[in-house]
Amino acid sequence: MTERRLYILVEGNDDERFFGRIILPLIAHRYRSVRLIKYACLKRARVCKFVQSIRRTGDEYLLVTDIDQAPGVKAKKQMIIERFCVVHPATVVVIIQEIESWYLAGLEDPDAAILGVNPPATTDHVTKEEFNRMIPPQYASRIAYMLEILSRFSLPAACRKNRSFRYFMDREHLVPAGWAHEGSAGEKAGGPPHDATFYHGEHLPNE
Repeated sequence: MTERRLYILVEGNDDERFFGRIILPLIAHRYRSVRLIKYACLKRARVCKFVQSIRRTGDEYLLVTDIDQAPGVKAKKQMIIERFCVVHPATVVVIIQEIESWYLAGLEDPDAAILGVNPPATTDHVTKEEFNRMIPPQYASRIAYMLEILSRFSLPAACRKNRSFRYFMDREHLVPAGWAHEGSAGEKAGGPPHDATFYHGEHLPNE
């Protein structure tokens, strides 16, 4: 474990929920602490100032963004750099297509059948709107459905079904040794994050 802190800047509630339940338990042991911060509601100058403070202290950060309508990953990273000029391109994590595609990728076929949903074989092109249309009628809310997915989330399935998730897992060295991506249905994810703090924009660390 390093004495450094990791700050993960996410766009909104759905990203925060996903990273808190799925990613933090995999990565938290490497750092003194891991903190999730929603940046979409923050002013540009405030985000830039915060990133600068992270760099000064020698801590690490990732900035997560959906690819949205950008023509490619490189173009999306350039858009982020133009918005937040202090952000280094290597720290930008681009989700394809949107965070909902990562949620849906984690469902193995038996779990999808239990939930009453029929997701595509790959979720690289799933948008928020398509995800919402697939929500089974028995779920009273979108959040309840997303939490149910996270409780059944399969890391191998997500790596098979979404290329950007697989790339992120490989890049951050989060794939356990001996994993068989193809055809493997094991390794359920999820659970409470280890020593994680959630910031919602009203106050940032180092301010």
